[in-house]
Amino acid sequence: MSHATKSHPLSLLGRCLSLAFAVGLSACGGDGGDVKGSFIRSATFPICAQVGSSCESSDETAAEIVAASADGMTLIYTNSPREEIGFVDIRDPAAPVALGRLAMGGEPTSVAVRGAVALVAVNTSPSFTAPSGELVLVDIATRSVLRRISLGGQPDAVSVSPDGRYAAVAIENERDESVNGGQLPQGPSGRLVVVDMVGAPSAWTTRNIALDGVNSLFPTDLEPEYVDINRDNVAVLSLQENNHLALVDLATGTLRGQFSAGSVNLSGIDLMDNRPALISQVESSADIRREPDGVAWLSSSRFATADEGDLVGGSRGFTIFNTDGSVAFSSGNLLDSLAARLGHYPDRRSDAKGNEPENVDSARFGDEQLLFVASERSSLVFVFDVADPTRPVFKQALPTGQNPEGVIAIPSRGLLVAASEVDDRSILTRAGLSIYRYTVDATPAYPTLQSADRADGSPIPWSAMSGLAASPTEANTVFAIDDSFFRASRIFTLDVSARPAVIRQELRITDRNGVLAATPAADAMTANRATTFDTTDRAAMINADGTVNLDSEGIAIASDGGFWIASEGAGTVVGETGRPVTSANMILKVGSDGVIQRVIRLPEAVDAIQFRFGFEGVAESNDKLVVAFQRAWNGEGNPRLGIFDLATSTWRFVFYPLEAVTSPNGGWVGLSEVTALGNDEFMAVERDNQGGPDARIKRLTRFSLAGVADGATVTKTLVRDLLPDLRAAGGQVVEKIEGATRLSNGRVLIVNDNDGVNENTGETLLIDLGRLF
Repeated sequence: MSHATKSHPLSLLGRCLSLAFAVGLSACGGDGGDVKGSFIRSATFPICAQVGSSCESSDETAAEIVAASADGMTLIYTNSPREEIGFVDIRDPAAPVALGRLAMGGEPTSVAVRGAVALVAVNTSPSFTAPSGELVLVDIATRSVLRRISLGGQPDAVSVSPDGRYAAVAIENERDESVNGGQLPQGPSGRLVVVDMVGAPSAWTTRNIALDGVNSLFPTDLEPEYVDINRDNVAVLSLQENNHLALVDLATGTLRGQFSAGSVNLSGIDLMDNRPALISQVESSADIRREPDGVAWLSSSRFATADEGDLVGGSRGFTIFNTDGSVAFSSGNLLDSLAARLGHYPDRRSDAKGNEPENVDSARFGDEQLLFVASERSSLVFVFDVADPTRPVFKQALPTGQNPEGVIAIPSRGLLVAASEVDDRSILTRAGLSIYRYTVDATPAYPTLQSADRADGSPIPWSAMSGLAASPTEANTVFAIDDSFFRASRIFTLDVSARPAVIRQELRITDRNGVLAATPAADAMTANRATTFDTTDRAAMINADGTVNLDSEGIAIASDGGFWIASEGAGTVVGETGRPVTSANMILKVGSDGVIQRVIRLPEAVDAIQFRFGFEGVAESNDKLVVAFQRAWNGEGNPRLGIFDLATSTWRFVFYPLEAVTSPNGGWVGLSEVTALGNDEFMAVERDNQGGPDARIKRLTRFSLAGVADGATVTKTLVRDLLPDLRAAGGQVVEKIEGATRLSNGRVLIVNDNDGVNENTGETLLIDLGRLF
């Protein structure tokens, strides 16, 4: 049976979203009504806090699937790398407390709760061809094992029925991806285990359901992936690689129904992984298998699937099915489009599965029936009102840790929890549990920035925000730039009067008049490069259509119109042979039309000691440009502040005194921004290169250049410690505060760079600090 559907960006849902984002709203109400409630992130619990209270350990952890105790006061999560489960006290959702860990004797793959007992599915397989596993029953209060039940195969998911009568365990017996390219069939086939939970846990019994008669793509290798149970004790199983769904009556152990998950036709999506990135959601693809992963019942007659894909599919969305196999709703390109609008689109996954929905859950909060879709690659949970399952209404998007795997609603306490599995201290990502509280009539705290539509109705795609510059005449207009993660560099116009702020326009920087192309080489750059800015460099920097690929790190308003852009150089002249110089540090004068008018280079003697941490911010003051170098060059004690006299076209340099490194993870401290305050006074962003529990230095400082001699070091004063502001967002502290500016009305804004959602959650915090001066 085929269930192919077309995407529908111009449906009622699409029009509502377009209008909402165009006017700066974060949601659309069902049937034109008001939004009844919103989720606000209360806290994020880093799993590394179970290993060491200050997360000083670099040992890999994870939080994959999460469940809650019956009273909603304790979270239980699976930690596959450490073969254990963990417990977290959330009596105060804003201050979760570690309760300890429990070894499972194998890889825990899922957890569910029945009363005082946690049911943990554990993979104990010695090999793919000899799968084995257990259902481990754990006393939640004492955090001790009550019983181990052999499952006779590798389990992937466990679910408990609403009445507590049954548990269902999906026995996947997963394939070996190194065999035959991971193609199916690869026996033994999977099945379903039903646990009859009558009496004490010691008396519980199991039944094997062979799923005979399931007519999927590979009937000899079913590989059930996920399972959920409705109030009629019917389980729905996703057979992901088979692109199939099966319904099982748990009381009788019989097949209630089965059908193909079908395929979709998508338009308005990006199918190419460009490097540097270029998000272009204008392509189409036909007959894409859904290949659903997570499933969740909305009622006894409808359920939702997260259509992640695995073998050849992945429709980048979610589907609501009727139990007869017909499609009540298919989201089309909606999630990819939303991710682009919110700065969370993972362009490096464009050639694969885009935002890649991983899991779903559904529950009633107040008067609202809600669906939660966890997007693995965009690190978001999308929230939809599904009062009418045939016409879901988008409410909001919630930022998570990197790669959310599990999501659970706890409506009895008004809470939602997302579990994120990626944990790598070297890339500043720690696995965690994100906890959100449902609050009636609250204004969503996220996103802080989103985009309006282009002329064709698609959202302006953005990410990797870098420098900021406030309009001197319009109190609520700010200009921003993206960095080298993206090709075809842009200047964005932000309306910061809205909440969230809105990117209204994008302006491509171009070399239409050949000014950049004619910039001469710096002959002194010879130690790690024959020359610089040669034909190869120009080919990489200037595109055929005249757009340019810069590493735009700073932006300032030019007093005579247009902008100054600070472009950071790439590569090191001396000391890092593996990082040859491929571009130099430059200041570019760009007209209000985006056309480059002038290129300013460093003196050759300074170019000759280039270190890869170069220009970060630029400011104009008193007919001079001031540019901040991120770190010290050539063994100098501190980074330079370059001062370029526009009248004489000459340079001079002073130094900025950095704080010492204090993070337990080491790293460095550098400058990220400089902003003119008037009267030779400037504001700077000083930060370390650490995030999460390891972050220590995120600061705004102030310094003066008045009377500072060439080669001298400026005196700085602390304006604001930004760590409390960053922690107030409820997530893990973001690393790269890259932009700061002061509006004409005195308010100060800061923004972080989300690295283009590459090894990053994609979270962007544009924070209004109020008047600081």
